[in-house]
Amino acid sequence: MSRSQTWVDAPSKPCFVPPAGAVDAHVHVFGPEAEFPFSPKAKYHPEDATPEMLFALRDHLGLSRNVIVQASCHGTDNSATLAGIAKSNGLARGVAVVDPDIGIDELKALHAGGIRGVRFNFLKRLVDNAPKDKFLEIAKNIEPLGWHVVVYFEADILEEMVPFLEAIPTIVVVDHLGRPDIAQGPDGADITAFRALLDSHTDIWTKVSGAERLSPMGPPFDDFVEVIRPVVERYPDRVLWGTDWPHPNMEHRIPDDGTLVDVIPRIAPTAELQRKLLVDNPMRLYWPD
Repeated sequence: MSRSQTWVDAPSKPCFVPPAGAVDAHVHVFGPEAEFPFSPKAKYHPEDATPEMLFALRDHLGLSRNVIVQASCHGTDNSATLAGIAKSNGLARGVAVVDPDIGIDELKALHAGGIRGVRFNFLKRLVDNAPKDKFLEIAKNIEPLGWHVVVYFEADILEEMVPFLEAIPTIVVVDHLGRPDIAQGPDGADITAFRALLDSHTDIWTKVSGAERLSPMGPPFDDFVEVIRPVVERYPDRVLWGTDWPHPNMEHRIPDDGTLVDVIPRIAPTAELQRKLLVDNPMRLYWPD
């Protein structure tokens, strides 16, 4: 399998200056493969994207902290994510992907390494198996640790996901707004159904990230802004943001991270909304202590 690079080597400097303490709450690290081999089940094989590269980008963009989300190419071996956290000088926390049969002691070890959530992926092109019954067992076991659950799915299965989401006893964070069809507009069926989910479940949060994935128009992502700003304004205490660096599987539409940062003041147009999105909300989940 050939290796792919999905990030620009010299991202632009954003015009927007994030508030002090801003958290990029959705990033990944890849490898380095020589030290942390990719899973034999990996559906993609990226070039190395190391913690050192991530932290240099963080500083370049004017951000302060990172949440490293376990990448599917590493499967359930969280060693690369844990190594990234360990190198961050306390400025990174993580979200793990775990084996369905993981034990309590292993979860506690992940907690000691800076993990504060677990991710369940339902994208069939990325994972082969998503056992909801096992996932619910894991969710119950992480509740005493104060963790939350991150769920990744696409809009076409939202309705069938609702009973599963309701059974999770922790805060739930939906990645990339459940991937609505942005072309439908701000009153489209996908985003309307997702807002209805948030309206009826106050323990469900979302990441208002993924402009580069969701916008058919591309930069400067006007269509994304039109659909997503009402979500930020309506649920200001339940939204997170992240670059999604190094943008897995985006080799044909590689984004400029500086341009992504400049979307923030357009979806969160006031200083108060920006602080909630970038500082207050992620700190509550990842650095409550």
